[in-house]
Amino acid sequence: MTLEPLARPGRLRPGARVAVVSPSGPVPADRMERGLDLLRGWDLDPVVAPHALDTHPELGHLAGTDEHRAQDLQEAWCDPSVDAVLCARGGYGAHRMVDLLDWSAMRAAGPKVFVGYSDITVLHEAFALRAGFSTLHGPMIGTEVFLKDAATQQALRSTLFEPESVQTLGLDASAALVPGTARGITYGGCVSLLAADAGTPQARTSARGGLLVIEDTGEEPYRLDGILTRLLRMGALDGISGVVCGSWEACGPYEGVRAVLADRLGGLGIPVVEELGFGHGPTALTVPLGVPAVLDAPAGGGRCTLTVQVPALV
Repeated sequence: MTLEPLARPGRLRPGARVAVVSPSGPVPADRMERGLDLLRGWDLDPVVAPHALDTHPELGHLAGTDEHRAQDLQEAWCDPSVDAVLCARGGYGAHRMVDLLDWSAMRAAGPKVFVGYSDITVLHEAFALRAGFSTLHGPMIGTEVFLKDAATQQALRSTLFEPESVQTLGLDASAALVPGTARGITYGGCVSLLAADAGTPQARTSARGGLLVIEDTGEEPYRLDGILTRLLRMGALDGISGVVCGSWEACGPYEGVRAVLADRLGGLGIPVVEELGFGHGPTALTVPLGVPAVLDAPAGGGRCTLTVQVPALV
């Protein structure tokens, strides 16, 4: 089956009500408040979900119980007064709660803006596969990159309010590992989470026609090798049209990471771009998922770009 464009949510307007949830790890209250202040400065009306500041009583790596994290997300999504759902942080935990969500009810509520990355990759995949909704691989409001980096803030703000102004993405550092031009439907996220999700109930079984968007943090080159090898061995990358790589924060010397990317992805015979500028790095551009896009990786050097062919939001 070839990937098809997903249903896009509406853009935000001044005064829009946005819910902030913590589907994975706990977020410090001070970071949450700083993020909320930024959103208020954009003339948004942020509302913190009831359990978004919780910490699990026994498992401190989780933002409250699985049931409460799922409840927060589902109630926010199904609340007609909420225009967007923004994640406070990633970490770990989305795998534990994704199957507790009532996807029929969430699908019936229709598409909404949903933003996050890292562990939130599990939810991006679920929204795509179980609801048919496009989402945004973008910064979370309780993370340092959102709180400190002006380019990250501006990219998300422009995407939310004026998505046609940011249809071409790519930092100056971007480069072609394998040059060429590719067209396809964007999908992906944190590559270790894609590998962890593979083979689970209702997981993606084909990505034919997809433009794979990947990044990660804290994965040494040998572990990244294993992650990509697993995806290759199970056929998860069969038929994809191109690969767009973001940051590889704390993944060891980048020369080693690049060698693994070139070795594992270079044989696919498709364009591969490195360092486009999204993920856990010092700048996190907002990348729409589930939309048609063109990847341009010129030979002989030069900036590479990912251009979405429709605005991320309608």
